[in-house]
Amino acid sequence: MRGVVMYTAGDVRVEEREDPKIIEPTDAIVKLTATCICGSDLWPYRGIEPADHTLMGHEYVGLVEEVGAAVKTVKPGDFVVGSFVISDNTCEICQAGFQSKCVHAEFVHAGIGTQAEKARIPLADGTLVATPGQPDPELIPALLAASDVLGTGWFAAVAAQAGPGKTVAVVGDGAVGLMAVLAAKQLGAERIIAMSRHPEREKLARYYGATDIVEERGEEGIAKIKELTNGLGAHSVIEAVGTQESFMQAVGATRGGGHLGYVGVNYDVSIPGIELFFAGIHTLGGPAPVRRFLPDLIQLIWDREIDPGKVFDLTLPLDQAAEGYKAMDERRATKVLLTL
Repeated sequence: MRGVVMYTAGDVRVEEREDPKIIEPTDAIVKLTATCICGSDLWPYRGIEPADHTLMGHEYVGLVEEVGAAVKTVKPGDFVVGSFVISDNTCEICQAGFQSKCVHAEFVHAGIGTQAEKARIPLADGTLVATPGQPDPELIPALLAASDVLGTGWFAAVAAQAGPGKTVAVVGDGAVGLMAVLAAKQLGAERIIAMSRHPEREKLARYYGATDIVEERGEEGIAKIKELTNGLGAHSVIEAVGTQESFMQAVGATRGGGHLGYVGVNYDVSIPGIELFFAGIHTLGGPAPVRRFLPDLIQLIWDREIDPGKVFDLTLPLDQAAEGYKAMDERRATKVLLTL
């Protein structure tokens, strides 16, 4: 089969790999229908994370081709959406709603790689969720978004306690930030402030429910949020970038007693303890427990109540994955869908 391999930073290739096989009785083999490039894939692409012939990809949808003897909840022929973190969905931590910290947690990209024609998914019963039937082709992008960015944005909004009567500020206008806007709207937020400097992304943010756009960053961005909220700051703030500036902007934009949900992968972020102490805010974040939300998100998509698939603004065949990485790195694309 063909699959994407990152030899080293900036060197992305599509090459022949061995077809995956059932190893454990809890495995499933999925013939992928679509996959995509994540903003977090840019960390190794830019040399921030190590890359050495790394199998790439952790977002995926497709048809179950084969299952191990112990798999009970999915069967060959099912169309499935999977989380980017493998989980058993039965341990105490999973049952508490934090499947990304399952006692058997494993990131999908680690030795699996779903930017490929097929993938072996361990702990299939706890990781994969079947759709109600075979989806119409136009639903594929939306279902693919549920595998990571939609679920991550949704977790961020839940962590920030977005809801009725709340003002929500979203720091970051990438795919996850846009999905957080969608989630905040679905959760009933009264006002949603998207922080963005890109006209096309601002347009999509408004489509998903943003009521205000703030282009300022850093201290100016914080001041603008406070100006819009009677000097108090937002009830709920979502950090979806992962840089020092964005994280501190998010802390500063949260009102006293408010909630900050952070899901940006935050390499090299140092949080001054004294600033966090005196901020007097609640914080919750980290790798999103996407599996927790998948059944409900799939149903919302199936019923056509939400369309997260609009976040994909460039579609390429798998063989052109290197161009997809380049387009995202150069900010010519928000999120790239790879067809198979």
